[in-house]
Amino acid sequence: MIVLDRVTKYYPTRSGRRLILDDVNIQLTKGERIGILGRNGSGKSTLLRLLSGAEQPSYGAVTRRMNVSWPLAFGGAFQSSLTGLDNLRFICRVYGVAFEEKVEFVENFTELGSYLREPVKRYSSGMRARLSFALSLAIDFDCYLIDEIIAVGDSRFHEKCHFELFERRADRAYVVVSHDPGLVERFCRRAAVLKAGKLSEFGNVGDAYSFYQE
Repeated sequence: MIVLDRVTKYYPTRSGRRLILDDVNIQLTKGERIGILGRNGSGKSTLLRLLSGAEQPSYGAVTRRMNVSWPLAFGGAFQSSLTGLDNLRFICRVYGVAFEEKVEFVENFTELGSYLREPVKRYSSGMRARLSFALSLAIDFDCYLIDEIIAVGDSRFHEKCHFELFERRADRAYVVVSHDPGLVERFCRRAAVLKAGKLSEFGNVGDAYSFYQE
């Protein structure tokens, strides 16, 4: 289970505090899928970082009783001077996973070839996204956090991502943030809208989208 209890998040700016999330409450149990709609700048990525533990709330509490991924396709935690495989080795060590058992999957999934043995700082943004996806999927998480940046690469790579995430791991929990109601409706059973820092939850995607468009 993951619970956000009255979570508020703000960032200090020169003009004062900038409120991003305002008294957000949400609960996700094992195997549930929730889609969160929100326009650019609404705080969706901040919410994912709080769920993952990459950031802490300014107020309120985040409780995790599931193993939660970092936001898929987020490469901010890479050690850019290390190779792709060295980053995999480091993550496997952190999560207690055998590195040798994951190399073939990462090689096949990323399709990066010899670049896996090059420093990540030489990667393009798309290459970093592929590596981040592969590293996320190499670890057996209970809950996956999925940003709309999931749409990296060509259509074939999109389908490969969707298969690995939503079919092979159909029993896992997901939080999908997007401004695309089609994506949310395709993969989620619950929906919420993030607007002006407030999170409003709805029983179906249609009602959520109607509120989102207002």
